Amino acid sequence: MKHTVSVHVENKPGALTRITTMFARRGFNIESLAVGPTEQHHISRVTIVVDCDEQVLAQIEKQMHKLVNVLRITTLAPGESVQRELALFKVSAPASRRQELIGLADVFHARIADLGPDAIVFELAGTPEEVDSFEELVRPHGVKELVRTGRIGLGRASSSQTSPRRQLALR
Repeated sequence: MKHTVSVHVENKPGALTRITTMFARRGFNIESLAVGPTEQHHISRVTIVVDCDEQVLAQIEKQMHKLVNVLRITTLAPGESVQRELALFKVSAPASRRQELIGLADVFHARIADLGPDAIVFELAGTPEEVDSFEELVRPHGVKELVRTGRIGLGRASSSQTSPRRQLALR
């Protein structure tokens, strides 16, 4: 099962390296990884998606807990969090197929980021499932290039409490 883990770290050199090295040493695979600043300039958020069972997830959390610079670890449950991904798709688009592709983009609220004589670059922000669905529908048209950011997420604004199991405040 895929799990999304949000890790607050001190914004210092080497923090990300420590996390990824821990994953590599222990043989855990990272499905996706996104890093960026938070509302506090001295803290960054690392969002990691891992495909593992609950026992391995608990082991990952314990190992990260030991790392220098790690401040807090939160497992983002699908129903209790908002998760998004950004993707860019360069799709073959001869004149005869453009309207069909633009129609697909409208359904998914994708934006046309660039338009060329034989291709369109679409920008799509949505749930990972929406990005997967859009990819599946445009693939028969010819996907020339594709890039995805990896998942990011936050706990829902409507849920004010987080269970102790899901959030480990370390410092």
